[in-house]
Amino acid sequence: RRKVDSEGRRFQDRWKVEYFFTEIENHCVCLICQETVAVYKEFNVKRHYQSRHSTYDKLTGHDRSEKLKQLEAVLIECVMKMVENICPEKKQEFANICLARNTVARRIEEISSDIKRQLTSKGVDFDFFSIACDESTDLSDTAQLLIFMRGVDDEMNVTEELLDLQSLTDQTRGKDLFVSVSSAIDDMKLPWNKVTGIITDGAPAMVGERSGLSTLICNKVIEEGGKAIKLHCIIHQQVLCAKHLKYDHVMKPVLKTINFIRSKALCHRQFKQFLLDIQAEYEDVLYHNDVRWLSRGSALQRFYSLRKEIGEFLETKGQPMRELSDPIWLADLGFLVDITKHLNVLNTSLQGKDAAVNQLYSHLKAFGTKLQLFIRQLSQTQPNTIHFSALQEIMNSFPQDNISAQTSRYAADIASLTGEFKRRFQDFAAIEKEISLFSSPFSVDPEDAPDQLQLIELILDCVPILVQIYQQLSLVNFYRQLDKSRFQEIRTLAKKMLSLFGSTYMCEKTFSAMNFNKNRVRTRLSDSHLRDILRIKT
Repeated sequence: RRKVDSEGRRFQDRWKVEYFFTEIENHCVCLICQETVAVYKEFNVKRHYQSRHSTYDKLTGHDRSEKLKQLEAVLIECVMKMVENICPEKKQEFANICLARNTVARRIEEISSDIKRQLTSKGVDFDFFSIACDESTDLSDTAQLLIFMRGVDDEMNVTEELLDLQSLTDQTRGKDLFVSVSSAIDDMKLPWNKVTGIITDGAPAMVGERSGLSTLICNKVIEEGGKAIKLHCIIHQQVLCAKHLKYDHVMKPVLKTINFIRSKALCHRQFKQFLLDIQAEYEDVLYHNDVRWLSRGSALQRFYSLRKEIGEFLETKGQPMRELSDPIWLADLGFLVDITKHLNVLNTSLQGKDAAVNQLYSHLKAFGTKLQLFIRQLSQTQPNTIHFSALQEIMNSFPQDNISAQTSRYAADIASLTGEFKRRFQDFAAIEKEISLFSSPFSVDPEDAPDQLQLIELILDCVPILVQIYQQLSLVNFYRQLDKSRFQEIRTLAKKMLSLFGSTYMCEKTFSAMNFNKNRVRTRLSDSHLRDILRIKT
């Protein structure tokens, strides 16, 4: 006689919707009559359903799913009442019981579908929208293309959501990415002529002049009667500018020392114990990761703060660091710590969700003004190092070495950095007039405005009540107050500016969530489930 228990039969999740059955403590239970089927066999489950509950066949699609939810809720309620009568002290424990994995997966799918349905409904009302794209490889070597959308309706309401996650199992050329983006936009039934721009991370497949994703998207928009602009993520460009100040003669000894301390477990333990014994300010040095935006500044700042302790420890190891006794090298280290700190502050200000392009560009312009101030102060006969605390500390520690003579070199390096910023941000400079007109409509000379907006600018200047509204309300609320028929052109400009992404920050943040969810112990997570998780996460 064959043994049923040895056949390895399992409950199939689809039986819930098809036959209204569920699994409770390794038993197959009917949600309608609460009877149990002895064997996990579809024939038995189907026979029970057709012989006793065939009237439920009239329920299909969404109605059937809703009925399943009702039956599950009734079952849970019955179980809780039973527990309350039999062992009330265990009620909370039963309430905290984890859901089955199939139930969790199904609920995630339903939530994701509902979010997508809401986004599709909102997309119908969009006057303009832009997209942000970035591609990365997950732990199973599948190329994942993130597509975010930022749309604006006629009431100036901004929606920034994940449009889709497209999985690419073959090549990731510009045309391959374009096919995936087109599929996502068409699936949402979004009109191409409403696309105002695309922003990417600047990879060759994204920005190629002939076959890059941005170029193909803009060409498609032109074919549909619209106009879109290509932008390179403002944060990525800022990071590339920060790397312009190489200072290899400083970075190489610093990184060599950090790696010497942390690469071997014994040395690392001894160093941490040494810092603990002398009650140092910090407990350890930090590794430098060139990919992480703020890593360079953090590693340098920690090394600088522990430079004396590091020097003493290396002496005990017979590996003295001669640079720590060189005032000029220490001054270069101090300057690099300070300027990198300023760059990190800028980077942090550029991060965040729902940031409009005018806000990000204003941070960039303000930093350019700050650099000009630094150049003037460091170029003086008596240099002013008030904004360079580490450099100032080194200069005060070695007054006899005339380190102040080095400040002219630092001023030249900052001037070179300023030139790099001007060279990098040509795409944002190309729309600077539109950004200025959008963010400061009363400060722009009408002659500097686009031809179709010059008369509107004159009208704005001649209506004092609008100036008061502009001063009292936020920028978005100000444009909401403008008459739709009288100020249609400038409202259209405002909607286009509001719809633009300034960075791919949301893509980078979502990739972090992707790596957290699809980790080395969950590499079998399917692409569809990963998409659902990330849609809910964002």
